[in-house]
Amino acid sequence: MSEQAFPPADPAGFLNLCAGEWMSLRSTFDLAAGGDDDWHNSERGELTVRCDALEASLGQLVVQAPGGLSTSLAFAAGGELVVDGAPAGHWRFWPDGSMELNLNRDDGVCVQERIWFTRANLRLRSTTAMGADGNPLQGSFCTDIRRVSKPAA
Repeated sequence: MSEQAFPPADPAGFLNLCAGEWMSLRSTFDLAAGGDDDWHNSERGELTVRCDALEASLGQLVVQAPGGLSTSLAFAAGGELVVDGAPAGHWRFWPDGSMELNLNRDDGVCVQERIWFTRANLRLRSTTAMGADGNPLQGSFCTDIRRVSKPAA
């Protein structure tokens, strides 16, 4: 775990606190689904997050899923969020130590994610996707627990 202060007092401290190996449980709710059984889903997974220094930015998080799929999120000092090298939205650090990401997709959907820590090793994330018409399409909630020791072989 990072030696950063808890709770994070600034965006750079927040990004550094994100680095590590995380076990995740994500519950997703599809608000546009019509059936009784297909509107929600829960899945477990693991993420590895690396925090890299970048020139002219606060830093970059590189998030890697177990299958090897990797996504980079660069946090420009002016609040711009760059995902995999392309401008994708904006970020905001709140006084309570949480980070808000606002992503605008090409199809007009706006995705807002709020990330906060309740402990240095427990991170919570909530996400809402809104259609171009302003109606909510999907929501999710994720609990991430930092892996502090290697898993048993």
